[in-house]
Amino acid sequence: MAVTKKSAGTSPGTKAATKTSSTNMDNNGDCGDKKARCKTLIIDGDKYRTRYNTKFEKRKTWESPNPKKITSIIPGTIVKVYTKVGQEVKKGDPILLLEAMKMKNKILFNIDGKVKSIKVKEGERVAKDHLMLEMA
Repeated sequence: MAVTKKSAGTSPGTKAATKTSSTNMDNNGDCGDKKARCKTLIIDGDKYRTRYNTKFEKRKTWESPNPKKITSIIPGTIVKVYTKVGQEVKKGDPILLLEAMKMKNKILFNIDGKVKSIKVKEGERVAKDHLMLEMA
């Protein structure tokens, strides 16, 4: 595969100087380096060849978050729980107070509904992505 660039500063009547560079990729996926491998990606009908490694292939895939499950986005300590199991709640009502990095963060409901279960209690330390509350 060759990339051709037109050099700047040429007049319209003269032949443009070109610079050609090649990448060391062949058709079987090798990029010329034993450690690096190439992969073809097709985005909107255009083909791209890119290098990738096994760490990239084994990464955790993204999943759409469930709005009925409230998880902690940062590790911290539960200071106060404002809701009870079975309570009807509206969007914007407070769920709990989470202290993280010496800051108290008030966690609010993002949808209307009913509290199904509370998985934390006051004084408990939670890790990142810990399930704190479920809604029915």
